[in-house]
Amino acid sequence: MRQIVLLRGINIGPRNRIAMPALREALTGAGLDDVRTYVQSGNVVVSTDAAPDELAGRCERLIADEFGLDIAVVVRTRDELAGVVERDPLGEVAEDPKRYQVSFLSAELDGEVIDKLEEVAVESERFVVSGREIYAWHPKGVARSKLWARLAGKGLGVTATARNWTTVNKLLEMADG
Repeated sequence: MRQIVLLRGINIGPRNRIAMPALREALTGAGLDDVRTYVQSGNVVVSTDAAPDELAGRCERLIADEFGLDIAVVVRTRDELAGVVERDPLGEVAEDPKRYQVSFLSAELDGEVIDKLEEVAVESERFVVSGREIYAWHPKGVARSKLWARLAGKGLGVTATARNWTTVNKLLEMADG
């Protein structure tokens, strides 16, 4: 089964550096098949029969053992990722795929957390919570966005890692290839 492994917060600035060739080698050595990476920000497509939660845990332990880093991992199956792309609830307004983000969550959010996100979103921004994903449109970018700061932070109560719409679609293409 094709699965997408999303590492949180690697290769952003000088901390949590992992070279993608070394990551591919480590994952292949751990028994995963057809390991491919996309860009440097921790996007991996693999084949395995492991359940997604089991795969996430295995990858977290492997990264800790091989690279000495405590990195959270979120996994989606190929079909789950296809569902994310099919839903595309902000496709009508999100005209720049680099400013259209999907946050992949380890579990669904509490209603109180969603209420707090609504409080910080400015009028031009939009977001939709759909199961274990948050679709967010940041037309003015993420640099000064209070919504983005909340989505990228650790205050959601669950593990979260975001990818822009271009990356989401490329990962689905890789999972299909």
